Amino acid sequence: MAPMGIRLSPLGMAVFCLLGLGVLYHLYSGFLAGRFAFFMLSEPAAAAPAGAVDLRELLAVSVLAAVRGGEEVKRVREGNVLNAKAKGKTREGAEEQLTSGDLLSNRRMFYLLKGAFPAVQINSEERVDTADQETVSWDRSIPEDIKQKIQPKEVPAESVTVWIDPLDATQEYTEDLRQYVTTMVCVAVNGKPVIGVIHKPFSAYTAWAMVDGGSNVKARSSYNEKTPRIIVSRSHAGKVEQVARQTFGNKTVIIPAGGAGYKVLALLDVAEKNQEEADVYIHVTYIKKWDICAGNAVLRALGGHMTTLTGEEISYTGSDGNEGGLIASINMNHKALIEKLPDLEKTSHK
Repeated sequence: MAPMGIRLSPLGMAVFCLLGLGVLYHLYSGFLAGRFAFFMLSEPAAAAPAGAVDLRELLAVSVLAAVRGGEEVKRVREGNVLNAKAKGKTREGAEEQLTSGDLLSNRRMFYLLKGAFPAVQINSEERVDTADQETVSWDRSIPEDIKQKIQPKEVPAESVTVWIDPLDATQEYTEDLRQYVTTMVCVAVNGKPVIGVIHKPFSAYTAWAMVDGGSNVKARSSYNEKTPRIIVSRSHAGKVEQVARQTFGNKTVIIPAGGAGYKVLALLDVAEKNQEEADVYIHVTYIKKWDICAGNAVLRALGGHMTTLTGEEISYTGSDGNEGGLIASINMNHKALIEKLPDLEKTSHK
């Protein structure tokens, strides 16, 4: 109520209110406009394209998956609770072994990758039991060495296929030949291997590489093309040795070894006392793609080659097997090597 003797004019009150609103507008309009502009500009940048996968993130979780799987492999072997059993026979008639290490590593690796990238197709050597599902989370952190060498790169999720080998060299694992054992993850985009991770559980060594990105491993600088050291599977050494010596000369060194991952590492500069060195890796029979995809990606990233024995590129889509054998090399004339080995292709389909 106004003091006695003073009458408030309706017009004056209206003018006063308008002045107050004007002051408030000038005080807050800049702030509100700035906040609105920030919202409009920042929202699109924060939103990732629907169905896209960042390959740098996928590399980071692939390294973690290989290490976590390797922890299971090592724990089972050191506890001597392998529970080994035959799961079938190879095309050559050899018994294929399955252990608790294979199964526990597979579960850990599969569910870590699936939880981080649910839209991506994952192919594994071992069957995934949905009744035994495990929740394995990833905090989306990226190791510093990957941050420094790899830039973010997005690709459509539907173009990606992940191949995991939860325990490479199972036969050698049962024989306690630990140096041959690896866990591996490979990422293929439109069938081409672009990310490879090879982890040695018993020495904690991990090699990784991304095509057109970077790597933490490099090729060796010295090779002998005239009398190369050829690394082959322990079970296939006899098939390769005679033809290899006829082709490259009697001084050719044949290195029998277990595990496809180990054989690829033999072509690289790996500072490991239990890692042999070779110039060429040859496999003359049918082989599964989860055995070779990671090694193929690492070699491609470093400028090397892994092809069938006739020189064809291996596609990592469709079936899980490669019928044409393989030959792998780096810093060598790969085409010339293929031309020297025409007879080996005949045995690759057996």
